[in-house]
Amino acid sequence: MADFRIDDLARAAGTTVRHVRGFQERGLLPPPRMKGRVGYYDDTHLARIHLITRLKDRGYTLASIGEMLSAWERGHNLADLLGLERVIHDPWSDEEPARMTLAQVVRRFYPQVPEEALEGRTPADFPRLRRAEQLEFIRWTGEGYEVPSPRLLEVGAGLVEAGIELDAVFEIADRLRGDVDAIARQFVRLTVEHAGLDARLADRDIREVGEVIQRLRPIGMQAVQGLLARSLHAEIQAEFIRQIETIGPPPPKPGSAARPAEPPAHAGATPPPVAAQPPAQVTADATSLPSADGRPR
Repeated sequence: MADFRIDDLARAAGTTVRHVRGFQERGLLPPPRMKGRVGYYDDTHLARIHLITRLKDRGYTLASIGEMLSAWERGHNLADLLGLERVIHDPWSDEEPARMTLAQVVRRFYPQVPEEALEGRTPADFPRLRRAEQLEFIRWTGEGYEVPSPRLLEVGAGLVEAGIELDAVFEIADRLRGDVDAIARQFVRLTVEHAGLDARLADRDIREVGEVIQRLRPIGMQAVQGLLARSLHAEIQAEFIRQIETIGPPPPKPGSAARPAEPPAHAGATPPPVAAQPPAQVTADATSLPSADGRPR
């Protein structure tokens, strides 16, 4: 379990020290663990701040959030509640965020920019990086970039290296994120409905809910990875076939028999109608064919 001082906690939660202290003063955040005169917070405090932030984003005031949390806590053990909040907040990946300099990020997205041209530059000199921040590839901290998912960043950089324009990479990422969000909502909704989690949370054993969520993590990831792998395999094969078809003759229409190809007519001559010619002349010019012993006629 991580230990945070108040400024570290605020930074990890994406808020300010003043807001953290305000949450404590209103009773929304449990007090820290004291070591001498220094207070230390842990992952449960971070999870609680994320919960408060999400509720605020949904339009609730701090007073309303306090009332909801108080009502919730009256029916449950506080330790169980904090444990559930931590389970909900814990990432579904073991990937650790990374920190990168402006030059390092630019080299990944603008490989054509020479190294010496990066000295003294600021993010404003690379406006398209703002789009990368909107898509949460990177986040400018004032001194450098925080990279929430280095793997995702490398996927985008790999597409650029493969020759795909940076704006197209961003468009792909935006569309895929929308599709993945829809998949996640559908998976969670189906699970809630069929696992009985749609009952009122106040009436359920909080520890049981936390255990269900923990079991869902590997199941959800395996389901999406398995289905995606199968779909990618089928789509790549279909696209390969489409590419092959573009360089070959069109397929015959259903029910039509294949006809032998006719030889080209002599230059400058207008071929007579096929129906007016004897079969031997329709097939080929007899004088151009070899005799039975192989010698020209």
